Parts: sequence; structure tokens; C-alpha cells
Amino acid sequence: MRFKCVTLGGLALVASGWMVTTALEAQVRSNDATIAMMDNCSTDDPGYEAFGGCPEGAPFPGWKSYKGDVTVAEFFGLLFSPLAQPGHVIGHPSWRNEPSYISVREDQTVRVVNRGGRVHTFTEVANFGGGFVPPLNGTMTPAPECANPAGLEFVPYGGTQTLPALAPGTHTFQCCIHPWMRGAIRVN
Repeated sequence: MRFKCVTLGGLALVASGWMVTTALEAQVRSNDATIAMMDNCSTDDPGYEAFGGCPEGAPFPGWKSYKGDVTVAEFFGLLFSPLAQPGHVIGHPSWRNEPSYISVREDQTVRVVNRGGRVHTFTEVANFGGGFVPPLNGTMTPAPECANPAGLEFVPYGGTQTLPALAPGTHTFQCCIHPWMRGAIRVN
């Protein structure tokens, strides 16, 4: 009986690993080239009012009301880590691009949707770096593409950005506000 339970447990573990790997590969090679910019700012924390509030903008059609739970204190508490180099930005893990890497065809349109409660950018950069908000950069040097906020495309909560046709190769993107929100798009 014990052998049967161990065997069934092992098979379940192998099957779940296969499903996760297959699901991730399917997402990376999906025909739906959509990247979600995400965060989880708390709509109940008045501390965000000093930073423009949360959420910024109205919900988009078909999406549930936004309800995050990360307070300003938690956000700044996870911005840096005592285990990293001094001043090295880690960033709150709920502030991210999902998926952070996709592979698309040359003629495929890529959409970037803001599913978080804060405004973000999805800016192509030659090299990852800091953004235009110095306290969120730590010791990172700002990426030159992020230096002029007036020239950036801001995507509010519920907004969508459609990327222009991308040339073959690997393209790197980051949020110029929250510079740890990074992504790469491989164009085949």
C-alpha cells in the first residue's frame, strides 16, 4: 500500500511539473502577445495620496474593480534589501511585468495592458537602469531613455499601449517610474 501511495505521489509530481513547464512555454510562445503591467497598491492606504493615489484612472471594460493590499510602508520596506549591495533596488515583487519575456513573430502586434493601480511606462531601453524618480532608483544610473518624462508614454490603470512593429532581435523594456519592472521581447 505504501509503495502504491509513493508511486502515485511521484507520478503526480512529474505530471504537475510537466503541466507547469508546458503552461509557461505556451505563455512565452503564445499567439496572444500581451504583457500585463502589474502592482498591488492598497486602495485603502491614504499614504498613496502623496504619490497621486491608487488606483490612478478608471477600471476598463470587463475588468473587476481594482482592490490592492500593499501599503506604502510595505512598498518602501521591500524597495531595498539588506542582503543586496547598498543602494541596490530590489523593488516590491508585486510591481512587475507578466510575463517578463515573450517571443513573437516579426509581424505580430504586442499589447501592453496596465492591470495595476498605479501609472506605469513600458519604455524600450538600450540598457536597464534607473528611472526618472530618484528615490526609486537607489544607486542605479537612470537609463537615458527615461531621463525626459515629457517624452514618455504613460499607461494609466486600465490603459493599453500597442508597440510599434519591432525589428528582429531582442528588445528590452522597463518602467521609467519603477525601474525594476523589466521585460524582454524576442522578435523572430
